[in-house]
Amino acid sequence: MDLLPGKKIYFLSDVHLGAPDKQSSLVREKKLIRFLENIQKEAQVIFIVGDLFDFWYEYRKVVPKGYVRVLGKLAQLTDSGIDVHFFVGNHDMWMKNYFQQELNIPVYFQPKTFHFGNTGFYIAHGDGLGPGDHGYKFLKKIFRNPVCQWMFGLLPPVIGIGLADFFSRKSRAAIAEHEKSFWGPDKEFLMIHSREVLQQEHYDYFIYGHRHVPGIHALPSGSQYVNLGDWVTHFTYAEWNGQEMLLKKFEETLSV
Repeated sequence: MDLLPGKKIYFLSDVHLGAPDKQSSLVREKKLIRFLENIQKEAQVIFIVGDLFDFWYEYRKVVPKGYVRVLGKLAQLTDSGIDVHFFVGNHDMWMKNYFQQELNIPVYFQPKTFHFGNTGFYIAHGDGLGPGDHGYKFLKKIFRNPVCQWMFGLLPPVIGIGLADFFSRKSRAAIAEHEKSFWGPDKEFLMIHSREVLQQEHYDYFIYGHRHVPGIHALPSGSQYVNLGDWVTHFTYAEWNGQEMLLKKFEETLSV
């Protein structure tokens, strides 16, 4: 696919809608919609790189209550011809076919590569990649197991979603302060993973969420590691204009 003249590609992740409470989540949801409206004219493709929701589980005929504003905006974007791609994160991994059928948005459960012209992109949320974190990798296999998902689906939504919200809050509370800062190129597990991938095939950009630490860092062979940050504290996103990758913060100017 080629990037059309005057168009750009946008990347964002980790909005965690629903957290920590309905009121503050709604403020972020409305801000996200204003951002999407702001980029709509220039956007050719938008990548949502995981954890749009703090929890998401699709029952057979039920999806989590709320989020109608952002879901409606995503539908409007795809109806207007803008490609939107969604990567599941560790908080919204239990997706099935709602986004595909209702919003015309493909959903990816594993890293996926894209090429725009001669530029290659390796994109993933980032959870479970790289060395270490064996406990989470084991849990992820359980969570992604179809039988385990089916068993969870037997719980009434009021119980299942309530339990998931509780454990999601516990997970956020367990994040230590040192996990909120950049560890350095030799300790960041996603940079290690990127270098391993580069030994097999070249990509110009490695795009991740998950770490909530925005930054662009050099990799071997002229590649770049891009962490998108989040929309909880940083409100950052990446923009590719066909020539360079820019990491930006969405800031609004209040009218007087």
